[in-house]
Amino acid sequence: MNSVKTSTKGSRLALINARLLDPSNKLDQPGALLIENRRIADFGPRLFNEGVPEEILVVDCEGHCLAPGLVDIRAHLREPGAEHKENLATASHAAAAGGITSIVCMPNTDPVIDQIALIEFIARRARETSTVKIYPAAAITKNLGGEELTEIGLLLQAGAVAFSDADRAVANSLVMRRALAYACTFDALIMQHPEEPSLSKGVMNDGELATRLGLLGIPVVAETIIVERDIRLVELTGARYHVSHLSTGDAAHVVRSAKERGLPVTSAVAAHHFALNENAVADYRTFAKVSPPLRGEDDRLAVVSALADGTIDVIVSDHAPHDQDSKRVPFAQAANGIIGLETMFPLALELYHNEQIGLLDLLAKMTINPAKLVGLEAGELKVGVAADLTLFDVDAPWRIEVENLRSKSHNAPYDGRPVQGRVLKTWVNGKIAFDISTEG
Repeated sequence: MNSVKTSTKGSRLALINARLLDPSNKLDQPGALLIENRRIADFGPRLFNEGVPEEILVVDCEGHCLAPGLVDIRAHLREPGAEHKENLATASHAAAAGGITSIVCMPNTDPVIDQIALIEFIARRARETSTVKIYPAAAITKNLGGEELTEIGLLLQAGAVAFSDADRAVANSLVMRRALAYACTFDALIMQHPEEPSLSKGVMNDGELATRLGLLGIPVVAETIIVERDIRLVELTGARYHVSHLSTGDAAHVVRSAKERGLPVTSAVAAHHFALNENAVADYRTFAKVSPPLRGEDDRLAVVSALADGTIDVIVSDHAPHDQDSKRVPFAQAANGIIGLETMFPLALELYHNEQIGLLDLLAKMTINPAKLVGLEAGELKVGVAADLTLFDVDAPWRIEVENLRSKSHNAPYDGRPVQGRVLKTWVNGKIAFDISTEG
């Protein structure tokens, strides 16, 4: 797949011989797309049928899939405070290689993103160092302490796109009620980590495997209780509420019921929760230790079903980079988290190849659905919007080699895992952010 000419600033670029995919319009057909002034100027099956004018630069997509750039609304990027694990520049490089053009970063940095100055810092650093678009989520409570609310209205005005206490649940019911009521005033989105803290003192899924390993388990009910409580508070306040990453069938059932009652409730799942089950932590494999924990196979299958029936709206990477010192320790002491910016998409495509979900429905959960939730003009092919695009070969087989992933950290349990589907090129604002043919 070669470019006929090399794009330069201000030029027009034609992406021809593509399979155009756009979940927002249910579009899946051969065609072409024109980029002009870094925006989508035109696209469709009849574009350039009579040839491309000489003055337009051309990329032949060779029949591969051209879709909106992916939108990941849950990633821990570690800047400021832990740049030795990840920073905005390295995260953006990894994201572009994974077809992701927009990221919402979590506020569990040092210092915590709970003030306007930190929102402005992220925006400035993203402009200076990132090749993809990075948007901050602000904390619900000051310093993630779970007690005192942040200035949701002012933070929203400053550029926060959602509110979350990252990897901590807002456990105090009165605080959560106030947060939802406050957020509802501004139509802000509250994103909750679904683990009741007093029931989540363990280190892996509660069950037979935890008993055999001699590790303290976290029961399914720890997730269900917090989601059920919050949905009662949503009924009381009318606020928009999002479960950041479901891991259990019981919690999915609660969300499904809330949706059937017309409540403004949405949910996401991290790729590792449908790609792995608790067996991944056998032999005390700390690289598979996450929060919420990897669950049993029945829960994994229930999550897949919830994705297929629309109960789960969004797929996220839950990218959580850690250095070796944080992971190569006894299991109980190891940090929670898996890197996921480059692996989210190929792992998600397994659901398509296994005929568990259609390609457009799958893409919707990584494009238009998350974009709409946090109010981004992204995730769709539309004339006039920024040309944030990903080109991928949906059938290309390859193996994940963790050491070759572009994140600064390499804590992932997928080494050697065969996958099918690979990103070839990524454009952000009409400029190449990743091209597999130029990678070493």
